[in-house]
Amino acid sequence: MDKFLQIAPHSLGIVLSRVGAEESPAVTDKLQQHHTGYEIFADFKAVNMQHFWNKKMTDAISETFFLGWIDQDVLLIQGKEHHLEGLREGWTRRALKPPGGFEIKCIGF
Repeated sequence: MDKFLQIAPHSLGIVLSRVGAEESPAVTDKLQQHHTGYEIFADFKAVNMQHFWNKKMTDAISETFFLGWIDQDVLLIQGKEHHLEGLREGWTRRALKPPGGFEIKCIGF
């Protein structure tokens, strides 16, 4: 039996959780600005495109696409396998940053 379920080929699920809403009104205001999963994805890309010292990570981010937003916690992205591997590597090195108002709990494929 397989240990994982592949939802879409060449996809990666980024499990997020909201942070600091009760502690910081500014964070709550920022979260209210995110109306769709695509906007959260756009913020995720913007935050991570600033890794100019890590070309592999920047290339991976620039070549991924929004695939969906599942159950208000999972950002589903799609890209070529070597780009997704670059994101996985960035996650293990703690270089991959979450969108504003969130933290990355885990990454799955």
